[in-house]
Amino acid sequence: MPLQEISHHAVDIDLRYATPDNLTGQTIYHHAIAFLHKDAMAALALAADLAHAQGLRLRVLDAYRPSAAQWRLWSVLPNPMFVADPRVGSMHTRGVAVDLTLCQGDGTPLDMGTAFDEMTEQSFHGRTDISPLAQHNRCLLLGLMAAAGWDHHPYEWWHYNLPEPTRYPKLSDDVEGEALLK
Repeated sequence: MPLQEISHHAVDIDLRYATPDNLTGQTIYHHAIAFLHKDAMAALALAADLAHAQGLRLRVLDAYRPSAAQWRLWSVLPNPMFVADPRVGSMHTRGVAVDLTLCQGDGTPLDMGTAFDEMTEQSFHGRTDISPLAQHNRCLLLGLMAAAGWDHHPYEWWHYNLPEPTRYPKLSDDVEGEALLK
């Protein structure tokens, strides 16, 4: 099985799609269990180790996303700038993408300038119309993730994926998808 449950001493799990606090306003996942492809899990563990060495933590907001969940997001926001067309497949449905933020050692999230899933231009990387502190925190997260081998999404400060994600197949909703959705 290529997917593993995310577990690391410096990673907190706060799956937003397991709550109504997301862009759909509805609960999509019925269980807050986060999975990644084993290659992505290794890269996430490295990023978490780098964060921990600086007294910080990672908070995972989404990881592997079943196709059925991708369709629900697409039905609310059919904009490929922010949500991948489920017919093409998302990096999340391949298990090689993670949405996350950076927290202080006590779990308090750092200011990133916008909320997770705020689909506006202020969520783009490299914005100068957010506070200098939020710019700094985004750069810190970007540096940690890049040092661990992740690529970033230019329109979402929270989204990172392994390089060349299409080399990984889209996964079916069996097993892990069912663990999230049922």
